[in-house]
Amino acid sequence: MSRKMSPMLVVILALVVIGLVSQSLTSPFQLIIPVAVFGAIFLLYKFPPGGARSAKPRSRAIPRRDQAQGKTKTKKAMPFRVIEGGKDDDNLPKYH
Repeated sequence: MSRKMSPMLVVILALVVIGLVSQSLTSPFQLIIPVAVFGAIFLLYKFPPGGARSAKPRSRAIPRRDQAQGKTKTKKAMPFRVIEGGKDDDNLPKYH
């Protein structure tokens, strides 16, 4: 990744670093809660709970028995029914 960082991003990152250093020098115990929250978010992102990343790989889709035997179901063809409109206006063209 050889993307150039924008000057605005450099300024914001520099201010964040200056703020963290000054905060850690004056009262380091106030940083415990934000560091714990960000650490927990990072751990949950990296190792999601539950079945999001299970050790057992999912099996591939099993073909249905009808398709495996070569039988294909065809739907019953439904005829379309035209419903005549009730508005006859001679001033309007039939096709726009």
